[in-house]
Amino acid sequence: MKRFLPLLAAALALATSPFASAQPAAYPSQPVKWIVPYSAGGGTDNLARSLAEAMQPSLGQPLIIDNRPGASTNIGVSVMMQAKPDGYTIMQAENAALLFNEHMFTRLPYKPATDFTYIGTIGRFPVALVVHPDFPAKTVAEFVRYVKANPEKVSYASPGNGSPHHMAMELFKQKAGLSIVHVPYKGAAPAMSDVMGGQVPVMMLDLASGLPIIRSGKVRVLAIALPQRASALPDVPTFVEAGFPDVNAYAFHGLIGPAGMPPEAVARLNTELHKAMKAPKVMKLFADFGFEALPGTPQDFYKLSRAESDRWGKIIQAAGVKLE
Repeated sequence: MKRFLPLLAAALALATSPFASAQPAAYPSQPVKWIVPYSAGGGTDNLARSLAEAMQPSLGQPLIIDNRPGASTNIGVSVMMQAKPDGYTIMQAENAALLFNEHMFTRLPYKPATDFTYIGTIGRFPVALVVHPDFPAKTVAEFVRYVKANPEKVSYASPGNGSPHHMAMELFKQKAGLSIVHVPYKGAAPAMSDVMGGQVPVMMLDLASGLPIIRSGKVRVLAIALPQRASALPDVPTFVEAGFPDVNAYAFHGLIGPAGMPPEAVARLNTELHKAMKAPKVMKLFADFGFEALPGTPQDFYKLSRAESDRWGKIIQAAGVKLE
């Protein structure tokens, strides 16, 4: 018996040693903060809340939405990047953070190619060209003729400088050779309100925000900026059909985190995101918003984002859009 006592003592000492390695808790072991870089109540916020609600039961922890609007989503990005890369702070990113800002800002405190962990693509909102019902154009061809006959006399609204809506119109301007004045607003709601009121007669509008007013007849939709017609508006032609095959624009969404997140956290979030995208309530929301789901791996998300950044960089440079 005596010969076993030293072995037992050594085992007890190792178990109680401060250097003994503790078994890490399975991810997630606490609530996850989900940053939305826009105000509550918009299309991005509604999408985030729907997905978070669908993910929570299987994930086993609350997903807490934290709205941090402003500065072309840079406020939300800053909050995310200051967090520990432990998987407990993530962000719903879209065109600004993923594709546009690196080409628009002369001084940007992050690089999308290296400073984010790419978790998974969510999908994209189609963008449509809409006009006030009294606007004298019912087709894209009529719109182009009218604007060319009235250079600098037609204005278009957007939710803000650098928004997907702004850049979609800049793309159309370049491809159609149009001279049309940009009127930026602080959000989609006031921009839509003035288009419905006729103060600014034209807008590129994402269907998440715009489907209700399109269906109500408060605006007239002329074309969808996707290669195929949107299932939510099957009677509306695409810009491809209207003779502008390169006018392909949308609000692109995915989940990111700070660089260096644990692979197991990324894999778990990617899996739960894909499950949530198939939940009946989420699928209905996608259908109602005209949202196209794009599930895929983190690597797929990264590659698609970088390819789109290259495409939009050329468009932004040609448009001369700069933000400070």
